[in-house]
Amino acid sequence: MKPTRNITVGQTTAILVSTIIGVGVLRLPLVSVQAADTGAPLLALLSTIIVFLGMWGIVKLGSHYPNETFVEYSELVIGKWLGRLYTFTVIAFFTLLTGFAAREFGAVVVTSVLPKTPLEVTVIVMLLMAVIFTRGDINTFTYIHSFYLPVILVPLLIITLVSLKDANILYLQPILGNGFKMMTGLPEIAALFQGAFILAILIPFMQKPKKALKASLWGVVISGGFFIMIIVASISLFGVEEIKTIMWPTLGLARATSLPGNTLQRLDVVFLAIWVTAVFTTIFSNYMLTVQTLKQSLRLQDHKALTLFLLPIIFLVAMFPGETIEMYRYIKVVGIFGLFLTFIFPFFILIVAKIRKVPRKRGKEQENDP
Repeated sequence: MKPTRNITVGQTTAILVSTIIGVGVLRLPLVSVQAADTGAPLLALLSTIIVFLGMWGIVKLGSHYPNETFVEYSELVIGKWLGRLYTFTVIAFFTLLTGFAAREFGAVVVTSVLPKTPLEVTVIVMLLMAVIFTRGDINTFTYIHSFYLPVILVPLLIITLVSLKDANILYLQPILGNGFKMMTGLPEIAALFQGAFILAILIPFMQKPKKALKASLWGVVISGGFFIMIIVASISLFGVEEIKTIMWPTLGLARATSLPGNTLQRLDVVFLAIWVTAVFTTIFSNYMLTVQTLKQSLRLQDHKALTLFLLPIIFLVAMFPGETIEMYRYIKVVGIFGLFLTFIFPFFILIVAKIRKVPRKRGKEQENDP
């Protein structure tokens, strides 16, 4: 079936930003300072640049095969069986990523807001929401992200900027932190951007696929800039050594921030409400990517049954880690492995496509090819 090209560059950017900014934002300052100390903002900047370079490979493939998703052109370029192996590895990876994101959400909610609520309840509620909305089509998916992006971005930016009124610039020195050792933290920070791989299934639905690079640039720059702001605000308020003792520094940042004139003395309640929305859009994207990839790999016409099929699997993944610390160890390992699938392997497909000079599929669907 030929995809309908309804998604604009702005909508694609909105999807990327609301997908990238999600559950990992709470732990971001801790992860970055553990690797780079006061060089954490620089580490985030380098990670953003590397992620954009990785996105470039996805965009180039999408521009060359504008009517096909990565499921289709990977089989076309590297062969049916290797392409399917890659596709099912991606499905397995995003199944794990979705489950761990739901588990991390549940851990934060149970620890910070609802201590008497069973962890399983918070996890299954979030996953059921994802299931319900994932049953819609790509246009519905796009509208939901476009609607929620301002709801997520504007309040979070306000909270971050307000927190800077108590900043101590001395906490940010030296800028280079622990020097070259900070490079060891690049994979873990870059892993926070992996949801941007959703672009690989969005390009065939874009009005102008050749402008996917513009959308990816804005999506990564806005998300990366927001990450850098959170890290700068956290370090300038708490200092590196104190951040290392806080499990979720960004939540601590919101708790320590108040509006001018003490209009609202603690912003953590507001922050958590916005963060829940951000987590939903991230899990929603990961779920949609998993379902759509599975649908295309199985050559199905409809994906609604798959949303329910994946639910118990993702729930079991979410409940597999025993403790929160153990969960973060799994997230770190899975996230770093995922960089190969999402940002490195597309370059391999691109190189093979150039060497073999594999043409795009010919046929009726190219009549509207821009």
